[in-house]
Amino acid sequence: MSHGAPMLVDDARWSSELAGWGQAIEKPKQILMVSAHWEEAPATISSTIDHTPLVYDFYGFPSKYYQMQYDTPAATELAADVMGVLGPEVQQDQARGLDHGAYVPLTQMYPDADIPVLQLSLPSLNPIDLFEMGRKLAPLRDSGTLIVGSGFTTHNLRWFNPGAGPDGAPPQASAEFDHWAAEALENKDIDALLNFWDTAPAAHEAHPRIEHWAPLYVALGAALETGLDNNSTIEGFWYGLSKRSWQLS
Repeated sequence: MSHGAPMLVDDARWSSELAGWGQAIEKPKQILMVSAHWEEAPATISSTIDHTPLVYDFYGFPSKYYQMQYDTPAATELAADVMGVLGPEVQQDQARGLDHGAYVPLTQMYPDADIPVLQLSLPSLNPIDLFEMGRKLAPLRDSGTLIVGSGFTTHNLRWFNPGAGPDGAPPQASAEFDHWAAEALENKDIDALLNFWDTAPAAHEAHPRIEHWAPLYVALGAALETGLDNNSTIEGFWYGLSKRSWQLS
């Protein structure tokens, strides 16, 4: 999932696309979010208190974005499940709430905030390590857990051009990487995806740092045993950045 910035909620088109996605799939029992905005090793899970706090991890935005709330039920059961499959090295930070990579898209997909949500940190940016972590998490899907990797298909903030508007033409490098990513997922080319840094066109431009691409590997690992069937649920660009998102069966 490409998650956007806090002002995504004011973008009628993208908001509608996320809302439609949430309505099109079976409502999950609980949601495990792996966001680009939480890197911590060893793997760490977020708070399981009622009304999980939010982390306003952005700067210089209008005050209304710092007043957003998303009061979800406690994800106590999911926390136990995650620790059960990942092992005793998993830590928990009860002071850590949901960051904008988790709650911003979920406010549009599930606005009632009635689903327990737990966030899991990125313990590494190594694609193989994250893919393996996803494979370990896969059994959680059988109990109704929606596993979401939340990042951005291209994420070079030098391309962000407010003057061109949200639907302006993307830079060529952004379009090239987006096209490659769509083909690689369609072809289920795991080798190309795991080695994207060397194989994808414009990879170094699309991701000067790979934290916004890395959550995809957790989702891929979690979907491996079920065949990696997928489709692009959201396509297009937002201020030059690819907002392409996939649903993996």
